Amino acid sequence: MSEFKKSQWSDSKYSKNYRDDANIYLPYRKQFIQVTKLFYKQYIPSNTKVKVLDLGCGDGFFINELLKSFAPEEIVLVDGSSEMLENAKARLIEHTNINFINATFQDLLTNDQLAGTYDFVFSSLAIHHLNSVEKEDLYKYIYSHLSPNGYFINYDVVLPSSEKLENVYLLLWSKWIKENSEKETNEKLKGIPEQYKENSDNVPDSLESQLEVLKKIGFKNVECYFKYGIFSLFGGNKQSE
Repeated sequence: MSEFKKSQWSDSKYSKNYRDDANIYLPYRKQFIQVTKLFYKQYIPSNTKVKVLDLGCGDGFFINELLKSFAPEEIVLVDGSSEMLENAKARLIEHTNINFINATFQDLLTNDQLAGTYDFVFSSLAIHHLNSVEKEDLYKYIYSHLSPNGYFINYDVVLPSSEKLENVYLLLWSKWIKENSEKETNEKLKGIPEQYKENSDNVPDSLESQLEVLKKIGFKNVECYFKYGIFSLFGGNKQSE
């Protein structure tokens, strides 16, 4: 994995463009979040002091959506970009039960900054920047920080099983952008699927391989919960002993 400071996410202009246009160029983003919230509702008891962890939180979009429907006792947001964290703080300024940690995944794996366990762990479009070994290490780390019966949900891009299928999925993505943006915006965003493919910071693994890793670590109810092209929502839970 490339060092975070050398990646595009450390660039202020790049991260701003992501924040501004994410709802346009991320297919079915709202639906992915809706499914995630449904899992939260079904599997996280409402009568307990729930702790939530968001790894690679970006500008706090997911937590903001979660707080529209639920009231966890404690929330921790982690991101390697200090600018993203500042935007998350601004978005969530009305909430006092949120802790913000400026740390990369490398930082967490080499110097654990998280205390205790969490009932719900979420990550969005971040883990695909890790190589296969690092992904497994992070999944182990997440498992170690899950409470009994806690759930982990990962919304991320995955590697299709063939180049031909990947090309079809990238065409689907391009079609989505074209149909869901105004002409001027479309001109700015239409090259994103190609940029994604060419960006060396992106090292996605197949969905199947990651599901197998989760099972090997000990996660239960491992499954893909929602998928569109290369975009997948998957995870599992940690059963009580």
